[in-house]
Amino acid sequence: MKILIQNGRVIDPASGLDQTCDIAIAAGRIVGVNRVPPDFAPKRVVDATGCIVLPGLVDLAARLREPGHEHEGMLESEMAAAVAGGVTSLVCPPDTDPVLDEPGLVEMLKFRAEKLHQSRLFPLGALTRNLAGEVLTEMAELTESGCVGFGQAEVPLASTQVLQRALQYAATFGYTVWLRPQEMHLGKGVAASGPLATRLGLSGVPVAAETIALHTIFELLKTTGARVHLCRISSAAGVELLRRAKVEGLKVTADVSINSLHLTDVDIGFFDSRARLSPPLRQQRDRDALNAALADGTIDALVSDHNPVDEDAKTLPFAEAEPGATGLELLLSLSLKWSQGSGVPLQRALAVVTSEPARVLGNALGTLQASVGQIVEGGVGDLCIFDPQAAWTVQDDALRSQGKHTPFSGYELPGRVRMTLVGGQVAFDRG
Repeated sequence: MKILIQNGRVIDPASGLDQTCDIAIAAGRIVGVNRVPPDFAPKRVVDATGCIVLPGLVDLAARLREPGHEHEGMLESEMAAAVAGGVTSLVCPPDTDPVLDEPGLVEMLKFRAEKLHQSRLFPLGALTRNLAGEVLTEMAELTESGCVGFGQAEVPLASTQVLQRALQYAATFGYTVWLRPQEMHLGKGVAASGPLATRLGLSGVPVAAETIALHTIFELLKTTGARVHLCRISSAAGVELLRRAKVEGLKVTADVSINSLHLTDVDIGFFDSRARLSPPLRQQRDRDALNAALADGTIDALVSDHNPVDEDAKTLPFAEAEPGATGLELLLSLSLKWSQGSGVPLQRALAVVTSEPARVLGNALGTLQASVGQIVEGGVGDLCIFDPQAAWTVQDDALRSQGKHTPFSGYELPGRVRMTLVGGQVAFDRG
């Protein structure tokens, strides 16, 4: 279908474009930006007056819960949530059931996702077989089947030797290893160590759980030359170590979750299990450091950390509740809220959910590298159209995700997605 988007404020953080202009789409590709081809006859015209048109969002951390956890989320429900939030590309961790450690499993998941004609799915392969931390997976075969990197999800590696070998192998072939910095033994608590956890009688996760893991990773990077993406940095001390690593020239990128960017341990309140998250919410000084690091580029991307959890697993005492929250539909609005609350330029707030996460993925995107996360003639027609003036209140039952639990329930957020296009097709239309 040929689509013409008119009168929208087009913002493309990758190129710095910010002006009111038209975009023409044909055969799934953008064929004109501020220039409609003379022979272009659209079958649909979208009036985007008062709206912002930006590249489709790229989310580097979204669990879809399929296969193996369909009672908590299915591809149909979570992909619908993604496009409702303007997310056109997303990365899913390998901790499904069965684990994504064989090419056939990856190919089947991608096939199921492609049949839905909604968001583009980029799976991470398991770094070790069954995430057991003992035997490395066949990374080359998993890459051929569609994996964009390799990680352990929430399962820390007990053996530093296995991690070293994994990094050596990945460096040889140019693969990226995705790691959540968490020391295996110190990271077993349910809340961030501090006065609040002590007062509530909750087992704590000290900042050292993150910094010890980071020290180990960075030392191994110096000897292997591997490329690592750090998932969900959560502490001020972790930010400082990351900043030093980048100054030293290590091949490292990082992201932070919407939860850690906006909330602190105080938001646990009186044992509110919706705030039972991993990594746990830390103190105000940590949140301030994360805000500053995302603004200045030390942290590269903002992620939804979408992790739908069913009712039975959430409505339990805090320490027994399953960690996780829905986030795909909140990513854009919480990025805008961050911009408004901290004075960060709109271009940067949109870059951390579009062009910057696409840059993290880099050549793992293959032929899509030149167009995902940006608006460029000849590129894929992945676009998000949203109304920046429309405020909305987060209501659990109105979320399209199968997981209805979020610590942002009841919050009034800025920016409402009006339409999402994936590959030149309308994947979501609020009407």
